[in-house]
Amino acid sequence: MSDEYILEVNNLKQHFPIRTGFLQRVTGHIKAVDGVSFAVRRNEVLGLVGESGCGKTTVGRTVLRLYDPTGGDIWYRTASGERVNVAQLKLKDVKPLRREMRMIFQDPFSSLNPRRTVKDLIGEPLLIQKVAKGKALEERVAALMTEVGLDPNYMERYPHEFSGGQRQRIGIARTLSLSPRLIIADEPVSALDVSVQAQVLNLLQSLKDELGLTLLFIAHDLSVVEHISDRIAVMYVGKIVEMAPSEQLLRRPLHPYAEALVSAVPPADPDVKTQRIILEGDVPSPANPPPGCVFHPRCRYANHDSCRTQEPVLEEIEPGHFVACHLARQLSLAGIGG
Repeated sequence: MSDEYILEVNNLKQHFPIRTGFLQRVTGHIKAVDGVSFAVRRNEVLGLVGESGCGKTTVGRTVLRLYDPTGGDIWYRTASGERVNVAQLKLKDVKPLRREMRMIFQDPFSSLNPRRTVKDLIGEPLLIQKVAKGKALEERVAALMTEVGLDPNYMERYPHEFSGGQRQRIGIARTLSLSPRLIIADEPVSALDVSVQAQVLNLLQSLKDELGLTLLFIAHDLSVVEHISDRIAVMYVGKIVEMAPSEQLLRRPLHPYAEALVSAVPPADPDVKTQRIILEGDVPSPANPPPGCVFHPRCRYANHDSCRTQEPVLEEIEPGHFVACHLARQLSLAGIGG
């Protein structure tokens, strides 16, 4: 693991048991994450995008050990330079890392306790980690509220007294309370109005630049991910099928699923006509994925036996551009402006 990387995930698996019958016997597994690998550089934003249910949120939660991984490694480089495998740590040893690895949750309505004031919500991590209390805690909360664009005079108010965008800012302030180095942002704008989405995205971008943060930004909307990410990884049914620098993936996708996602991004010029690719069929169940390429039942290019029988591996087709597709070298797919 090079010093430039703060996080490296190798062959991560998260399988949830399916229990049936009176005795609740395990009769199968939901393979929510099935062999995911990626690395994130310091001060980089890696966007993780895909349809609902593809496993992207599970990846984020597993990286933070909110779930115990079924398999794989999660290598994290701490502020002291030590390289630790989060997947192998005991839970008591994970607690100190909570100061460096934090999460912004998707829904600002359910992630904030309605019975606690803003001061209590933002200050709770400071108390748990024994960083500040009393007057020092109140001053820290006031500074955090100012940093995310909230009036510190409102710290004694409750979440229901704020708008959706303001609630998400409270969640961001709570995440920043311990000065983290790595933030997992789990669909932080999906529950917000479009105008508020732009405000929160711009806030995250400015905080990233000012504080030197590293982000794993999870979303289902490629146009949102494009706005903030340096690189984009595309997930489908528990696997990463393509990963590349943002502009490169948008201009020239190499995987048919990525091509379909890119076709849904509205062009900057309203006079430019684009052809939306509508995928046929349903997303396969992660409890019973199809053999071969998991995307082949919905792929309009899958006319080769290998697509139906052999699982493609994620390989580097071009410098920094990885794709898991048997036909990647033969296809010429359309991107934005293509």
